[in-house]
Amino acid sequence: MTMLNAAPAGALKGDARVPGDKSISHRALMLGGLALGETTVTGLLEGEDVMATAAAMRELGAIVERQADGSWRILGRGVGSLREPSSVLDLGNSGTSARLLSGILASHPLTAVVTGDASLCKRPMGRVIEPLRAMGGEFQTREGGRLPMTVIGSDALIPVEYTLPVPSAQVKSAILFAGLNTAGNTSVIETTPTRDHSERMLRAFGAELTVEPGDNGTRITLVGQAELKGCSVAVPADPSSAAFPLVAALLLPGSEVRLPNVGMNPQRIGLIEVLREMGGDITIENLRDAAGEPVADLLVRASKLQGICVPAERAASMIDEYPILAVAAAAAEGRTEMQGLGELRVKESDRLAVMARGLEACGVTTEEGEDWLTVVGTGGSVTGGALIEAELDHRIAMSFLVLGSISEKGVRIDDGSPIDTSFPGFVDLMNNLGARITTGAP
Repeated sequence: MTMLNAAPAGALKGDARVPGDKSISHRALMLGGLALGETTVTGLLEGEDVMATAAAMRELGAIVERQADGSWRILGRGVGSLREPSSVLDLGNSGTSARLLSGILASHPLTAVVTGDASLCKRPMGRVIEPLRAMGGEFQTREGGRLPMTVIGSDALIPVEYTLPVPSAQVKSAILFAGLNTAGNTSVIETTPTRDHSERMLRAFGAELTVEPGDNGTRITLVGQAELKGCSVAVPADPSSAAFPLVAALLLPGSEVRLPNVGMNPQRIGLIEVLREMGGDITIENLRDAAGEPVADLLVRASKLQGICVPAERAASMIDEYPILAVAAAAAEGRTEMQGLGELRVKESDRLAVMARGLEACGVTTEEGEDWLTVVGTGGSVTGGALIEAELDHRIAMSFLVLGSISEKGVRIDDGSPIDTSFPGFVDLMNNLGARITTGAP
């Protein structure tokens, strides 16, 4: 365990180049391992979650190597040609790895055992297992559809047309990935749009995929038995990671921070839209395309924020950013109401409960429901002074370190080690901008 202390900070200044996008990094490794030929990936996030995916793809027979220049080289085996792993696939804390790999494993004639750390083994897998079972995959799990999980795959799955019961890019991706080695057309219908990194990247690797809006939702259809071909992937900076220095810069008076090369996928920028509606001074510069993904540079200046209502329709585009939005709401003027947050209860922790409890400990009034959270802002700094139990959740830990930076008494985190799962170098980056985050008790 690594206790971290965030002391009150002054203005943040400078450029902050955050790590590569986690979602895109996972998908690049998986599809590169399924492609024929060589795939080169630049900007790959080298956090623990993504490295768990890299290790799993190696175990399944792909060659995955880091080059001297920091790029990654992948030699894939081809769709349907992954080998049976010789040992258990330990995916650490990575729910994305577990869910997306489930689709790949289910569509290969092999048996694999998947496990993870204590946090991942508490997270339900049923929403992914259900459609994959309908395709013909076999799964054995602990009670409640939890890891460890044995996957008995087949190269004779049947295609499905599946309507997502709740918005989930992970479930959508798992079904599409299973469809790669399935004869016929596999379709997913989503009534609420979710991040489309899988669709963009599948096309980049040569898959035949269509996206058709309709009266009942958007239908994504993949033509099966695809032949993927290796390609070059440039991973943009992760907007979910950029959210932490971004919010800190908005809340600390006198701050001006530039965040270069941030991914601006329309299904990932809900937080930026919400913060601008709250009065945040965020300028989007040099909007451009990089390997099929929109990217831009963000210039962030300190601002007075005003509480607003964030409707449930926004949740899919910013589900990972609600913890740091709650911090922004704590310093805003008035009430911020966030709706449609049920998904937060089955993340690395029950993020809804942990944020509400932690904010209250820091002197911020909250109201919590089954799928909503209201934060009553202070209109400035918060009291702080609490020791937060982050519950092995990287986003909870980083959010409260930002809160400590804007507080009167600082904030301590019981264990900051999970931060490396998504944002290696977080403490150094924040301190280089002007934060005061240290190891151990103050």
